[in-house]
Amino acid sequence: MVQFFYFHLMPWPHLPADFDQREPSAWVTLSNRHYDPALGHHLYNEYLDEMEYAEALGFDGLAVNEHHQNAYGTMPSPNLMAAALVRRTQRAKIAILGNALPLHEHPLRVAEEVAMLDVLSGGRVISGFVRGIGCEYFSLGVNPTYSRERFYEAHDLIVRAWSEPGPFCFEGKHYRFRYVNVWPRPLQQPHPPIWLPSQGSTETIRWGAEHRYPFVSVFNSYTNTKRWIEEYHEAAARCGYTAPPEQIGFAAPMYVAESDARAEAEAEPHFLWLFRRGLKIPPNYLLPPGYISEESLRKFLAAGVRLPGELSYRELIEHGYVLVGSPATVAARLAAVQQELGVGIFLYSGRTGDMPKELAWKSMEFFAREVIPRLRAHGAGIRGNASPGGAGSVSPAKRM
Repeated sequence: MVQFFYFHLMPWPHLPADFDQREPSAWVTLSNRHYDPALGHHLYNEYLDEMEYAEALGFDGLAVNEHHQNAYGTMPSPNLMAAALVRRTQRAKIAILGNALPLHEHPLRVAEEVAMLDVLSGGRVISGFVRGIGCEYFSLGVNPTYSRERFYEAHDLIVRAWSEPGPFCFEGKHYRFRYVNVWPRPLQQPHPPIWLPSQGSTETIRWGAEHRYPFVSVFNSYTNTKRWIEEYHEAAARCGYTAPPEQIGFAAPMYVAESDARAEAEAEPHFLWLFRRGLKIPPNYLLPPGYISEESLRKFLAAGVRLPGELSYRELIEHGYVLVGSPATVAARLAAVQQELGVGIFLYSGRTGDMPKELAWKSMEFFAREVIPRLRAHGAGIRGNASPGGAGSVSPAKRM
């Protein structure tokens, strides 16, 4: 069955008026003098209200994530946000997408906190694991050269801590513990579901397929998303299985309104804020030396794509970075994605950048009440049943 999650970044929308001219980045070096804690108090509670309302509207889950020292997303601890949601929701899954494992000096803290959340929620937690983007390594003073080593090692430690009786000893290259004995143990056995949100590195795709972890493509063009998901299917086939729809996820900023024209007009300034302001990152912050492998870097450079911040609003739509339109239009586009790529998990990223509450709630209501039912009726989307680019139809890449 197809699943729908409401994904929130919790951005800081109050950037200074001269930000575009004076600030080289919205990450790492943007001074925290621009953050007003009184406004932040109001925003956090408004954002949490929004996520709780998403559950009431029928979303299957709520998703939060981890970022540091930036205006793009003000959740340095997604586990704290998950804790705030657990007691105010009853049914929805809580997807932590995810804890950035290499940034943690003590991954057993991640194991403990997620296990505690799983017990507290009655087994509703999904534990996403990520490496964190390059900027985070500057913010927390972690050597990016060891990012992938630390990720794999922390993952192995956490999974063992959740699933094996303790105490036991763990001796790794980066993490050493004499006593691994997590209290409480997670409610879901052998452990909470693990997801992999990703920007498409070759190593993550292969590793995820080997572990049969759901792969979630996050915020990219349709062409790149299609390429990554096809790589994942190929990696799964090499492992001797066919990846089912519940193992493939798709996340994108979306906006739904009464008509295509109105949706495009209302969403434009806020989607441009996301890509031109919130994601304003110098290349040396995004890809510090050692962070990305030669193989993945070659794949990235060979694609020859322009960064989304360099694209016009019309190009963002046409390349599939964002989805905007009436309920019928957005449902048709997502149904095409579902059918062509075998997607079974959709992450609706609703409140984008400096979007006001009124527009965010209107779009969320349209999506929940008119888009989700159409996609549920469409079915689980078996990959290859039909071609969205065939006669009488337009491919998702063109239609987005």
